[in-house]
Amino acid sequence: MLYQALDVQSDIARQTRQWGRLLQEASAPWMRTPWHDAAKWWSAGARMMMRAGLTFARPAYGIHAVMVGNREVPVIEEPVLATPFGTLLRFRKDIDTVQPKVLVLAPLSGHFATLLRSTVRTLLPDHDVYITDWHNARDVPLSEGRFGFDDYVDHVVRFLETIGEGAHLMAVCQPAVQALAATALMAHTKNPAQPRSMTLMAGPVDCRVSPTSVNRLAVSKPIEWFEKNLIETVTGRHKGAGRRVYPGFTQVSAFVSMNANRHRDAHTDLFWHYVDGSADKAQAIETFYDEYFAVLDLAAEFYLETVKIVFQDYTLARNQLTYRGEPIDMGAIRRTALMTVEGERDDICAVGQTMAAHDLCSSLPPHMKTHHLQTGVGHYGVFSGRKWEAQTYPLVRNFIASHA
Repeated sequence: MLYQALDVQSDIARQTRQWGRLLQEASAPWMRTPWHDAAKWWSAGARMMMRAGLTFARPAYGIHAVMVGNREVPVIEEPVLATPFGTLLRFRKDIDTVQPKVLVLAPLSGHFATLLRSTVRTLLPDHDVYITDWHNARDVPLSEGRFGFDDYVDHVVRFLETIGEGAHLMAVCQPAVQALAATALMAHTKNPAQPRSMTLMAGPVDCRVSPTSVNRLAVSKPIEWFEKNLIETVTGRHKGAGRRVYPGFTQVSAFVSMNANRHRDAHTDLFWHYVDGSADKAQAIETFYDEYFAVLDLAAEFYLETVKIVFQDYTLARNQLTYRGEPIDMGAIRRTALMTVEGERDDICAVGQTMAAHDLCSSLPPHMKTHHLQTGVGHYGVFSGRKWEAQTYPLVRNFIASHA
C-alpha cells in the first residue's frame, strides 16, 4: 500500500511542479512594475512549488574537468562493467602519468552513488578513480534475480578483478563491512586482484561500540518486524514490478527526521534567498537537496540481511561472518594495508565503530595500519566538505601513495 501511495504522491508532486513553473512564468512580467515586491514573494513561492517531491533517477555527477598539476584535464565517465544491479564507472582522464587506481564503494542506503560526488572530485587529481554506481532496485526486472549481502561482496570482487592488480579500495559508510569481507575472501583464495590498501570511512564495523540512535533502533525490533513494516512490493508501473524493496523514500524520511529542524530551517532560508535574490546562497541549498531527495530503492534481501548481519548479530565484529555459507576469517588479510577514518561528531556511525577493523585484521603488522579521527565533523564531514579536503584527504592520499 505504501508504494501505491508513493506513486500517487509522485503524480501530485509532478503536477505541483508544473503549476509552479506556470506561476513562475506568470510572475516575470510583474517584476518590472510597482508591484515587484509582491511579485518576488509570488515568484519565491512558485519556485518552492517547483521543488516539490522526490526524484528517482540518478543525478549527474557533473565532474567535467579537474586540475592535474597545473593544467585542466577533461574527465569522461566511462562504464567499464555493468550488471543488472550496478555499474563499475570510471572517471577517465587522458593523462600520461600512471596514478593509483582507487575503487570507491558507495553505500546502498537510499541515495545514489552521486552522493559521493565531492569525494570523487577530491580524489581525481591524484588518482584513477572508479565507483560502484548502484542501480535503483525498482528499475531492475524481477527476472534478474535477487541481490543480497553476498551479492554485494561478489560485485566488489568482480569489480576489483576488472580493474586489475594493484588497485586500492575506499569504502564510505555502510560498505566498510563488505569491503572487509571481499578483501578477506580474496586474501583467502590468493586472488591476485586483492587490493593493496583499504580505507574505511565512517563504517559500521562494530555497532556494539557507543551505539547511536540508528544502532538502537536496529536492535529494538526483531528482523521480522522490519520485513513486515518496511518492505514494499514495486507496483506495475515500474520495470521492477513485483520486486520486494526497502523504499529509498523510507530511508531518507528517517534521515530527515533525525535533523528535522535543520531541514525545515534550510527550506525557510531557501524561500527568503529567493525573495531577496541571493542566488549563490539559494543555489547551494538547491544543490544539496537535489541530491538528498534523489532516492534509490534497495533490494529487500540486501536491506534485511544487512540489518541482521551488521546491526543485530554483529557477525563481522565477532569475526563470524560467512560468505555463501562458508566462514570468512579477517585474519586472512595480510597484504592489504588498512586505514580507518572517523568523525568526532558522527551521530550515525559513532567513534570506535570503524576503528574496530584494526582488531579484526589481526595478521596485519602495525606499519600497515593507521587511524584518523577528524575533529569537528559529523557523518558526512568524514568524506565531504572543507575539512575532508584540507585535513582528511591529504592523509588518505599519503596513505594510498605509501602502499602503491
